Amino acid sequence: MKKLLIPLAFLGLSALAPAQAADYVLDIQGAHAFIQFRIKHLGYSWLYGRFNDFDGKFSYDEANPGASRIEVNIRTQSVDSNHAERDKHLRGKDFLNVSKYPTATFVGSGFEDKGDGKAVLKGQLTLHGVTRDIRIDVEKIGGGPDPWGGERMGFFGTTTLALKDYGINFDLGPASREVYLDLSVEGIKQ
Repeated sequence: MKKLLIPLAFLGLSALAPAQAADYVLDIQGAHAFIQFRIKHLGYSWLYGRFNDFDGKFSYDEANPGASRIEVNIRTQSVDSNHAERDKHLRGKDFLNVSKYPTATFVGSGFEDKGDGKAVLKGQLTLHGVTRDIRIDVEKIGGGPDPWGGERMGFFGTTTLALKDYGINFDLGPASREVYLDLSVEGIKQ
């Protein structure tokens, strides 16, 4: 998959202080972050799913976006396609092989601001024991104070991955060789 959603941090700037990076954690406890996927089923329809157990953190400096950092850890056992037998197959050796590869990770290596709230996030995704460079198209959704006295920032990202690039070779047919990731993330400033 090439498109992935990853949240980036927002930093409120003070007129008296120089800009500094702000650190955020993904709002997992409040269920305001999602890692979702879709893949064509036989070329006839879309099969949707998500990962229910993950965590992450990021740092972002609006004055120097290229110095942004992000790390996301996904427990592959938490794959959920809303069908118990299919999920058992997805967790098995044909796909995620969760007993051998219990965690997938994404570590950002670069952030390129494209203007108008758009950006490209570069990094390495490790999935199924394979690490590859990916690019995630990112859109800033918004940020600012929350009702509980904190500060939040939200982003949406997309990427597309070829299953074979990660050693997942189960033949689902020619229409089902890529999986699309949609990432909706809300971070809480630390």
